[in-house]
Amino acid sequence: MARYLGVDYGRKRIGLAIGDDQLRIASPLDLLAGSGAAGQDARAIAGRAEEEGVDGVVVGIPLNMDDSVGPQAEFTRRFVEALRAATKLAVHEQDERLSSFAADEALADSALSRAGRAARRDMLAAQAILQAWLDARPRPGD
Repeated sequence: MARYLGVDYGRKRIGLAIGDDQLRIASPLDLLAGSGAAGQDARAIAGRAEEEGVDGVVVGIPLNMDDSVGPQAEFTRRFVEALRAATKLAVHEQDERLSSFAADEALADSALSRAGRAARRDMLAAQAILQAWLDARPRPGD
């Protein structure tokens, strides 16, 4: 069974999720403060991946709806390259379009404050990113 860390990378907040390829269920894990510096954030995520004992990391890439790569996707890809340099783990990219929308939908009826929703939103977006990646992979042994 391989375990994976899902990452919703942002300049201010980094949402994390955890999942494996046997159960194929991603769960929200944590929220880290982002520094806005790709190298520093990559080292923090590499350390967290080691703590969690994962076999790989899945990072959401925020492509535009027309499949183009905008400034946020370029920023995130710099983080991906820094993460690949900071760890020996496989680092996978996953299209994250609409992951934040899905998180907002899940939180729409919650009794959380605006700040509470914002914090939870990034973890739920990481969960959606990782779940989409797990769903797209063949099951082990298939």
